[in-house]
Amino acid sequence: MSGDAILVLNSGSSSLKFGVYSAAETGDPRPTYRGEMEGIAGGDGKIWVKDGGGKTLEQESRRFPQQSDAAKAVAETLSKLRFSEFSGIGHRVVHGGPSLTEHQKITPEVLDTMERASAFAPVHMPAALELIRQMQWRFPGVAQFACFDTAFHRTLPDAAARLPLPQSFWDAGVRKYGFHGLSCESILHALGSHVPRRMIVAHLGNGASVTAILDGKSVDTTMGLTPTGGIVMGTRSGDLDPGVLLYLLASNTADVDGLAKVLDKRSGLLGISGKSSDMRELHKVERDDPRARLAIEMFVRAAKKAIGGYVAVLGGLELLVFAGGIGENDAAVRAAICEGMEIFGVQLDEDANCKNEREIHRCERPVSVRVIESDEDGQIARHVARLLQSTTA
Repeated sequence: MSGDAILVLNSGSSSLKFGVYSAAETGDPRPTYRGEMEGIAGGDGKIWVKDGGGKTLEQESRRFPQQSDAAKAVAETLSKLRFSEFSGIGHRVVHGGPSLTEHQKITPEVLDTMERASAFAPVHMPAALELIRQMQWRFPGVAQFACFDTAFHRTLPDAAARLPLPQSFWDAGVRKYGFHGLSCESILHALGSHVPRRMIVAHLGNGASVTAILDGKSVDTTMGLTPTGGIVMGTRSGDLDPGVLLYLLASNTADVDGLAKVLDKRSGLLGISGKSSDMRELHKVERDDPRARLAIEMFVRAAKKAIGGYVAVLGGLELLVFAGGIGENDAAVRAAICEGMEIFGVQLDEDANCKNEREIHRCERPVSVRVIESDEDGQIARHVARLLQSTTA
């Protein structure tokens, strides 16, 4: 098949999503195929592939010992679908460090800079870099592009981005970067010409963040130097008193590597509940399990505090958007977060919220509340199409 399509790759620490998008010169790129490999570097894995209409074409259990095995599976799947050439390949890259602040073509120099930035996101970056190398080997000559999750937040003012540390740390790149930027961009795209002046995006999933957007630009966000910071998440702690970390290190409870595992893999909803990082599982047992109830309550409280604080930063609010797996599907959590926010003009329509409708606010209230599906992969395809046009113009 001719190279008239865009391949999008979205790698996580243990998963790999991919999508094939049309590369039409006009209009949005549209997905023709989507798939995912789960359980990479674990004992049990699986792969599924669907067409653009959502029909399952392939689904099987399969082991992926390394990221290279997942990349090989992507190439094999594309071959079955008769895709051998692409006009461009787009990668979601979690962190660009202080130097890479815009989506761009991957050159040897850009790849070297990404390597140096991997220390900022050690959970995500090694897998992303390995995938890029694999795709360069499997598709030589095809332009590849890095779409950075941090790029949307390059507009943060210094008062939001700077940490209260000596100047030397800022000079070394230690600052708030923010994440879920591609999700925020996709939501702004979905809103089109109806982007209000003051809005807040609550991207709530296993990773969770809240972002304040003024005139279409990020002005503050909860995640910080790394995706571990911010509000309570599935397995990540979110913000902690620095003294807690010093105490754990000084008491020999954990070394640096051990502490990183605690903060990224064993905390959050999982650490509080002692049962699961999955909000759906916690809802099943919350009536009889006080730790599960506490985990949900702490998640809600953290999100509520962030939203309330950002209303003050923005000087008001016109639109609150819920996105991410929890934000898009969990009516109970949305209701709990919005409870008490009437003072800001927020009030949900209970029936619309329970039905997971797109607009869930009371029509007479001044603040709109919407549920919008995050589309990071589609946003990557749009960036790649734009960058391809700019390089050939």
